[in-house]
Amino acid sequence: MYAYGLLMLAIISEVFGSAMLKASNGFKNKLAVIGVVSGYGLAFYCLALSLNMLPLSVAYAIWAGLGTALTALVGITIYKEKFNRKNVAGLMLIIIGVTLLNMAGSH
Repeated sequence: MYAYGLLMLAIISEVFGSAMLKASNGFKNKLAVIGVVSGYGLAFYCLALSLNMLPLSVAYAIWAGLGTALTALVGITIYKEKFNRKNVAGLMLIIIGVTLLNMAGSH
């Protein structure tokens, strides 16, 4: 359970770093740049720790899938990016893929 907590912290930190990357305005906003470096730094640190206990395929599938879905939600809610049926279908396919990888990794 501790490994999944670290992985969730890694994902949240990565999403934060990505949001700050958008807010950095091409690295012109120095405060946002600090957020980028901090977010990604903590994300990779926590991911590395979680990989001591989780299989790479499972951890990375969760990392990529949830990170993508949450980043899309941040884009929609904070940055008012468009969301359509193709976006929904793509996110659903990611969730299905992550679920299948987790099921395969647990046997």
